[in-house]
Amino acid sequence: MRTTLDLPEELIDEARDVLGFKSKTDTVVYALKEVIRRGYGKRLTDLFGKVHIELDMDKVRGRRVRS
Repeated sequence: MRTTLDLPEELIDEARDVLGFKSKTDTVVYALKEVIRRGYGKRLTDLFGKVHIELDMDKVRGRRVRS
């Protein structure tokens, strides 16, 4: 998809240098993916302590328990 954006040239150039990309497109695509990845990570950490799961690890691993 082609889109016209008014981005600060210095910001794009600095991001390209830091990331080691040659193209502006690769830089922007990487940055967007990173924002998404961090957003999902934040959602997961927000769930910490709110989800209670009881698992029988022997059963999950398919182990037979000796009686």
